[in-house]
Amino acid sequence: MRLTTRSRYGTRMAVDIAQHSGEGLVRIQDIADRQGVSVKYLEKLIRKLKQAGYIRSKRGPRGGHALAVPPSEIRMGDMVRVLEGDDSLVECRSESDQCSRLDVCLTRRLWLEAADAMYDRLNTFTLADMLADAEECRTSDSIPMLMD
Repeated sequence: MRLTTRSRYGTRMAVDIAQHSGEGLVRIQDIADRQGVSVKYLEKLIRKLKQAGYIRSKRGPRGGHALAVPPSEIRMGDMVRVLEGDDSLVECRSESDQCSRLDVCLTRRLWLEAADAMYDRLNTFTLADMLADAEECRTSDSIPMLMD
């Protein structure tokens, strides 16, 4: 299973905002420059995070973005759910017309439980944990890098 760029870039963006929040509101152009992601794509992602209540924004020349809640209260699994749009590995998560084999599928439970386990594990990490990891990398001999 692969997470889409929405999750990977969205979490990188949230970490970037948290890392630079001490400098005031963070401009999306600055995030794009640091992360190597287009402004247009980050704007789509930030809208989802704003709607979920993770980010607050201010328009205008002195505008930018900041976290709306403390990093310790942002669980990574919850953020990934918001960015991905749902929490299923397969289309048949909910009882729907997606699959004609829904009633007789022997593997559906496997995929549902695997998705639940993944999100449960992701939720053991908070944005504060990501910041601590970045700080630990910064103060050691290694170079911090947010994975692509």
